[in-house]
Amino acid sequence: MTTVCTAEQMRTAERAFFDAHPGADLMAVAAHAVATTAVTMLLGDEPLEESAEWIAQQRVLVMAGRGNNGADGLFAAAELCRDGWVVDVCPVLGSLHEAGAGAAQEAGCGEVSPVDALDRHYDLAIDAVLGIGGRPSIPDSLARLDEALAGADTPVLAVDLPSGLSADSGEVVRCVHARTTVTFASRKWCHLARPAAACCGRVILADIGVAVPDADQVASVTDLADLWPVPGPASDKYSRGVVGCDTGSSQYPGAGVLGVLGALRSGAGMVRCVGPDAVRQHVMDRTPSVVCAAGRVQAWVVGSGWGDDAGNAARLDRRLADGVPVVVDADALAVLPRRIPEGCLLTPHAGELARMLGIDRAEVEADRRGSCLAGARMFGATVLLKGSIQWVATPDQQISAALPGPAWTAQAGSGDTLAGVCGTLLAAGLSARDAGLAGAGLQALAAILSPGPWSPDQLADRFPEVIGRLVAPGPVGAVEREFSA
Repeated sequence: MTTVCTAEQMRTAERAFFDAHPGADLMAVAAHAVATTAVTMLLGDEPLEESAEWIAQQRVLVMAGRGNNGADGLFAAAELCRDGWVVDVCPVLGSLHEAGAGAAQEAGCGEVSPVDALDRHYDLAIDAVLGIGGRPSIPDSLARLDEALAGADTPVLAVDLPSGLSADSGEVVRCVHARTTVTFASRKWCHLARPAAACCGRVILADIGVAVPDADQVASVTDLADLWPVPGPASDKYSRGVVGCDTGSSQYPGAGVLGVLGALRSGAGMVRCVGPDAVRQHVMDRTPSVVCAAGRVQAWVVGSGWGDDAGNAARLDRRLADGVPVVVDADALAVLPRRIPEGCLLTPHAGELARMLGIDRAEVEADRRGSCLAGARMFGATVLLKGSIQWVATPDQQISAALPGPAWTAQAGSGDTLAGVCGTLLAAGLSARDAGLAGAGLQALAAILSPGPWSPDQLADRFPEVIGRLVAPGPVGAVEREFSA
């Protein structure tokens, strides 16, 4: 799992560190991490012992602000300059952090205006203008520099996060585009949530001695690979898991098809479709391997596309009576609470969870994490709260987030497909928590690999390739780098 924190959690952790270590110089530790990363980016394959003359020919631009983020960049500039690199400091906001500027000047760094910097060649730029306290967007002067650096293919190293991003979200208004970001103590949400994550490039986590005990955990690609059920030589369709899909209606037959596609394309040993006749006909036309007959199942998927029908409560009760784990989605959520078997997974979006909790949707949106925990506590089941950041909370109040994906998946039918994937994973024996994390993670990875407005059924058709590459023999690192590119 990847540790991730909010800006406020990071500030709280820093205050606790300084209370316990009065006089400690975190800035020097952070600046050294920035300088070390910068040297690695500059040298590449150049042998250090043979490159003193070459080093003196390289030019580094440090774009700095007046706050602590700027100070980290300025102290890093001073270290680089003392080691022989040619460094220009650019006060993008008109002034600089006083102590950092003094150290950079004493070390021999030059100074260049944002306008003059546009006409100079640099081998590396360091973005230390705005940190976790910055508001989304950047001034025109910095936007012009970012555009010029991109046009010259100059690599950019961001300090903590690219200027212009919000630490706590994936929102992008206007920001610096980094090839590498070095951050401290814990990743922030902008490093993981898209589209902001794509502006961060490779994220390097530097240990500066600060612990963030209340940080959250986000599933990584490696976690997903470890969780995914892979058949062995002795496997058969029953041991791999039989999923029952009671989804769709004559009004919404497509929801039934999408749930079946999610289950089938994610590796179910068998999928049974027991929805209405109209649904089963559409399913058979698209997926002839699906069995449209009643029989034993190891997990049910219910609720997607049921519509507002007076018989929904009885329809849900029939499936709950089997005593196997159930993915309860969409319209079936509206007929809770009722006694449900252990190991069930509820998959609401924010509006559905609000109705379940008896509160306004705005309250859920304001505290998605807390609302997800409240849902799990109220209904005694694991809750996967769908959205840009997808939280998974268990009845015993454990919570973590699935790997975030692009916003392209925010479209009708994505939740139907996701419910089917989670049904496959429950039938294969995963816990409701792991099924929620892995199911949402698969959908995110498929969307990352196929950016653009792919419909949910098209994205489901890509699941087998994504899973195959994910669980192929060998290290996951290369796959993880590709998925996060």
